[in-house]
Amino acid sequence: MTALVVHESHWGNTRAVAQAIADGLSDSDAGPVQVVDVGSAPSPLPDGVDLVVLGGPTHAFSMSRPTTRRDAHDRGAEPGHEDRGIREWLATLPAGGPACSVATFDTRAEQVRRLPGSAARSAARFVSRHRLGRMVASESFYVEDAPGPLVDGELERARAWGRALAAGRG
Repeated sequence: MTALVVHESHWGNTRAVAQAIADGLSDSDAGPVQVVDVGSAPSPLPDGVDLVVLGGPTHAFSMSRPTTRRDAHDRGAEPGHEDRGIREWLATLPAGGPACSVATFDTRAEQVRRLPGSAARSAARFVSRHRLGRMVASESFYVEDAPGPLVDGELERARAWGRALAAGRG
């Protein structure tokens, strides 16, 4: 299995989760795993990709938008994602592309754990609606606050989720 892990990260938390998921996929000896920032993500997907794991932060109960990304930048987030996030990248993928499995994840504040809406669920709906692949799993990982840090144990949970995805148990 060849996996591509695409992430959008403003404070570094989503990037850390993406790397932990990739480490879990690699632990399983499932095949090559590449981790890429959404700004460098390929479109269309390269031939031979069996699994795409896509993640970003939850902004306003969904995937980020240019306005929410600018707001995050104005509050001190890393520069570089003001114009392109996972929402825009997904829109560049051709419908009916490679028949691959897709898993989505997000990072979100722990204090809104029970509130509806998440970037992972929004991305999963987009993937399904536009027939960009076969959805296999969605997961949320929690931060203490927008800039972080990640809640204790989340990186270990992300690694375990990566191993489960590799085993087909996402």
